Formats: sequence, C-alpha cells, structure tokens
Amino acid sequence: MELGEFERDNAGSCRLGSPVPELCRAGPCCLGIDEAGRGPVLGPMVYGVCYCPLAKQEELGALKMADSKTLTEAEREQLFGTLDGARDFVGWALHILSPNLISTSMQQRAKYNLNALSHDTAIGLIQHVLDAGVHVAEVARDRAVKNWTFLEDLGDVSVEYGSGYPNDPKTKEWLAQCLDPVFGYPQFVRFSWSTAQTILESKAVPVRWDDSEDDPAQKGTRSVLSFFARKESSKHQPHRFFHERKLDTVTGL
Repeated sequence: MELGEFERDNAGSCRLGSPVPELCRAGPCCLGIDEAGRGPVLGPMVYGVCYCPLAKQEELGALKMADSKTLTEAEREQLFGTLDGARDFVGWALHILSPNLISTSMQQRAKYNLNALSHDTAIGLIQHVLDAGVHVAEVARDRAVKNWTFLEDLGDVSVEYGSGYPNDPKTKEWLAQCLDPVFGYPQFVRFSWSTAQTILESKAVPVRWDDSEDDPAQKGTRSVLSFFARKESSKHQPHRFFHERKLDTVTGL
C-alpha cells in the first residue's frame, strides 16, 4: 500500500521501507529504532528503524543526523532526503499505525493497550529487517555474555557455554555441568525458560511441600487454608435502614 492510499482511507496500518543495501546483507550492521506520535490526540503513530553496516558508521556520522525533536519540520525533511540519498549503505523501514487502529485496539472488549501495540510493532519491524536479510549485530550481547562475572563459585565448571541458545551443543553441555542438585543454577541462567525447568525437574533434588495437617507433630494446628475460608452466617442480617425504621420482612398480608 502506498502512503497516499493509507492516508485517504485510514487503513489499519502500513509498512514502508527502502531497498536493502547489499552491504547490509554482506556484513554485520547496527540498527536504531524510534517512534513518533505516541502522545498526540490526533493522527497516526509511526515506528521507524534505520540500519547501516558497522564498517560504515563514520560515513553515517558524516551525514550529521540529530534528534528529530531538536529540529524544525523543514530540517527534518532535508535530513530525510540526505538519509534516503545514502541508499548504498543505509536502509530504513517504517510502520504506520492509523488513529482508527489505535482507537479500536484500545477500546475493544479484550483491550490491546498502547504499550502492547508499541511493543509488537517495534518487534515486528526488527523481524521484518531480519527477514529481509540484514545482519543486525549482537556485539553488545556477545561481549556481555563473554565477560560475565559470576556471583557464585562454580568451582571447576568450564565457562565455555557457547551462544546461550538452547540448540547450541556447548550451551546444552554447560547447563548439564553447572547444575547444582539442591540450589539449581547460577543467576546467569533464565530459570523461567522451559529448557532450564525441564533439566531441573529431571536432574535436581525433588522438593515436596506437605501441609501441616499431614504432620503428626502438628495435630490440632489449623490449616493455613482455613484462615482464608469464607464464613457462612447462620442468619442474614438486614440492612441498618430497615432496623432503624423497625421494618420486618413478611411472607404474606
């Protein structure tokens, strides 16, 4: 869909973008993402991404881009033309969400709030770029993983844990080696992931929490659940309005 068509019929959303430069398919790239129009009561909300090869960061800096909020509309138009003219090493993509889509999403019975809508739009744009063949660099994460400082004493356990993804053989081997049967894993591991939970359930010491009612030493002690049980009144008490006016319920006249 072209932008003009989108503006005429207030369609749900549309995605626009530049052709992917071949340089962005050949080597690692950096990517930035931003939004415009989250706060206004009028008009659409727009998410955009821009990316370029890591080797071309100096050339990108030479274009002298700046925070759009510090620029006039005319200056933004001029810089966008400059950015669009660097298509040999810079790519971009936009996702435009119409006011109608935002309103109906937030007012439907199963509400799709603005935070969730923004999150999904940003993730969708990044996935769109990845699907187009752009190699988005994970340099920051790679360095954090490689240089992680463990709070726990792992003893002789190797720190060769691979990429961290469940299908990596090194990661699988490391998860098996560093498991403590009582305390589980160090904080480096995401306990909530099914990969870790499955290993803990099968390899770690099982834990059973018994109710105090089953303990002979605790006979006569009230169950914790009993404190939360709803107490049924033996007789329904009328409202104070009826009592003060000496009114009683009758079954016949």
